[in-house]
Parts: sequence; C-alpha cells; structure tokens
Amino acid sequence: MKRGVSIGMAAVMAVMLAGMWAAKAAGQAAAAGAAPAQSETVANPVSTAVKAMLGRFEKNMVGAAEAMPAEKYGYKPMPDMNSYGHLVMHITQSNNLFCSKIAGQAAPEAKISDSDAKDKLVAALKESFAYCTTALANVDDSKLGEPMVLFGNRPASRGAAMVVLAGSWTDHYATEAIYLRLNGILPPTAQPKKE
Repeated sequence: MKRGVSIGMAAVMAVMLAGMWAAKAAGQAAAAGAAPAQSETVANPVSTAVKAMLGRFEKNMVGAAEAMPAEKYGYKPMPDMNSYGHLVMHITQSNNLFCSKIAGQAAPEAKISDSDAKDKLVAALKESFAYCTTALANVDDSKLGEPMVLFGNRPASRGAAMVVLAGSWTDHYATEAIYLRLNGILPPTAQPKKE
C-alpha cells in the first residue's frame, strides 16, 4: 500500500509540476507578445518541464556557487550545520545520482570533498549539470511509472525521481541563497536586472 501511495503522490506532484511549467511558458509567451497556443498539447509534460527547469537552475546554482568567496566555503551558519562547500558538493552528488537514475545510467564519480577548493567544487558542479543535460536529453514520459530504488532501499518510480530532482534544485538553491545573504551577498535571482 505504501508503494502505491508514493507512486500516486509522485504522479500528482508531476502533474502539478508540468502544469506550473506550462503556465509559466504561456506567461512568458504572452509577455513576449506571442499568443499562447491554447490547443497545443505537450507530448511529454513531466520530462519537458524538468528539462526546461534544468537550464535556469544551472545558471542560478552555479552563479550562487561562484558568488560565494573562496574563503567563505567553510562558512556554517551554526556550528552543527553543513558548510557552504558541503552544500556545493551535495548538489553535485545529487545531480549525478538523480539524473543517472532517471536516465537508467551509471552515475559519474565526482571525486570531491567538502573541504576542496572553491574552483574544484564549482567545476564539479558545472560538470554535474552538463551530465544532467546529456543524461536527460532522450528521457521522455513513457517510463514514468517504471520502478526503481532511491536512497538505499526505498522503492520509487522514474517519475518520482524527476519530481525529487526538481525539488532538490529548489531546496538547494534556496539554501545557497540563504548562505549568501547571511554573508551580505545577493543571490543571482535577487540581483538587479541588467538593461
């Protein structure tokens, strides 16, 4: 029963995610002066939405990693919290894990530590987004219900992995933004628009 509930929740979340992406795309088209296509159906709404988010989160998350000064990569808001370097390492590992699971591939091995220099961690983060771009390129919605195991022994579906990936981007970028703000730095999405 629990497995059915988690797959059902993943399906609901996936539909909500696809709907939010479609609404955003329609809003952007309207803002650009184009009439939104009312009758067009997105063939693969979930995978299309996740792929559409990928570029935006890559830009913002890499931008946040680059914005934090190298000497602040050991920064922790509280002694028992993770350092900023650990956060960047964790984002890299999460990207590699989720994108490999979704694509049905072996994850690349990122040989990094949270105490590595900023340059090494940022390079690994960029590589993880490049890997996700390649790994997700041919993914569609035809296997959303396909079972897999996430987080050790927890049964999930490919669709659930997509929802978790998108959720992790949101969560991790928010955490990056908080760490930056606690150090007096505006995160990428709070920067004034350049004209």
